[in-house]
Amino acid sequence: MEKKVADSETLMTQMIMPNDANPLGNLMGGNLLRWMDIAAGICAGKHCEAHVATVSVDHVSFQLPIPVGEVISIQAMVTRAFNTSVEIYVEVFTATIKGQNPRRSNDAYFTFVAIDDEHHRPVKVPAVLPMTAEETRRYDSALRRRELRLLLGGRMKAKDATELKELFEN
Repeated sequence: MEKKVADSETLMTQMIMPNDANPLGNLMGGNLLRWMDIAAGICAGKHCEAHVATVSVDHVSFQLPIPVGEVISIQAMVTRAFNTSVEIYVEVFTATIKGQNPRRSNDAYFTFVAIDDEHHRPVKVPAVLPMTAEETRRYDSALRRRELRLLLGGRMKAKDATELKELFEN
């Protein structure tokens, strides 16, 4: 069974409070990562219709400081499902409480594995049905990101990374 990206898209909003900040008055990176993981996990769980566990987080950079009092919106969407895992793209946007000075702050790809309730073992996940050009672009490039994660994690040999080879041969 295929599921549309929109079926599990998740939006989480959070106001940055003093207890979320570092001594400079900006959001601590660890708090942002936690919220991104939560939003991505909700999205993955909705898509998989199962409990999920975080497997990996791709490159995250903190491009802009987010000061106390700003509001962040974390948008999470499925990009592609594999056998028992699903990749989630997360974007973070920030603005003032009045909606002024909106900007994109961060993004990252999270990977989750779906877990069955009884034996706590990985279970098969539904396929993703991309509907827009952007969803299709992320869907198509997910194989390369997956191979890179597996290579860096020591779970794939370079000779088996066919998608990455193709990228460098063209």
